[in-house]
Amino acid sequence: MPGTPIQHCPGCRSEIPEGILACPVCGQLVHSGELKRLAGTAEQAQASSRFSEALGAWRTCLTLLPPESAQYRAVQSKVTSLSGKVGSSADLGTPGGRAGTAGLNPDRSKWPKWLVALGPLAAILFKFKFVVLFALTKAKLLVLGLTKASTLFSMFLSFGVYWTAWGWAYAAGIVVSIYVHEMGHVAALRRFGIRASAPMFIPAFGAFVRLNQPLASAREDAEVGLAGPVWGTAAAVSCYLAGLASGHPFWMALARTGAWINLFNLLPVWQLDGSRGFSALSKSGRWLVVASVAAAWFLTSEGLLVLLLIIAAGRALMSERTEPTSDKKALVKFVVLVLALSALTRLR
Repeated sequence: MPGTPIQHCPGCRSEIPEGILACPVCGQLVHSGELKRLAGTAEQAQASSRFSEALGAWRTCLTLLPPESAQYRAVQSKVTSLSGKVGSSADLGTPGGRAGTAGLNPDRSKWPKWLVALGPLAAILFKFKFVVLFALTKAKLLVLGLTKASTLFSMFLSFGVYWTAWGWAYAAGIVVSIYVHEMGHVAALRRFGIRASAPMFIPAFGAFVRLNQPLASAREDAEVGLAGPVWGTAAAVSCYLAGLASGHPFWMALARTGAWINLFNLLPVWQLDGSRGFSALSKSGRWLVVASVAAAWFLTSEGLLVLLLIIAAGRALMSERTEPTSDKKALVKFVVLVLALSALTRLR
């Protein structure tokens, strides 16, 4: 093809158009030298229990191997095995969804229900070190994300849009809350060795992270998807603690709105985080989520939960009976997130 860059096979030296992964003349892998280097790096990292680093190297190998080759299948098997080790070693991924403003609605719930609903939140706050450790251990990654020009430019653009509606202080709080949510996905992707773009903001709609490599399983998809709301919940709890310490209603309003945004992202539809979380749940697991949503709505009267309940029940009804057992970690995360975020939306 005219204009197509040419490379040479490392074995027979035949000319090969760029992008071809195996020589059509002798069958040798075009990137065999790089593949050996990456395999060595992966094996050394795995031997030292640096599973995220090993995963990153093996996933890069996949991009250099023909998908139909035996080597590709062997490396894919290694990725699947290592992915399980990463997922079980620590708490963790496409992209957050749409930001909204319904969290600004006045509290219409009754005090007894609101008090009971704070149970899940109280469990989180029982260990204040959760927020402190989160801030200390994730600070470097949060700052790293701000070094990308595309992130900063789109962030300031969104900030300007929100400023016109709510003022600069509240706009800044919303933008930071969305940013923390998106960096949760980035952190999870990094743990799985998956390359992805920095967060990109879309004014009035939220932000997203674009994956440069595919996820290996529904469990990975759920881990990466729910990582955003997990980090978003940490941000909302931090605002709540700031409100308790200062007594200023600004922080409570910010915590409430941040919680609403993350709760919206748990809708199991389209590319939202809840849909990714549902991908790892069986029919029975999905019905347990439906039950938790119903309980949260009964306790808090949060209107968004009605929509979440309808969509979740619909997804549960469409589930196949032969689906595998639910990923227990994803199920627990989903339920806890629903209850904690619902409680936070009721704050005054």
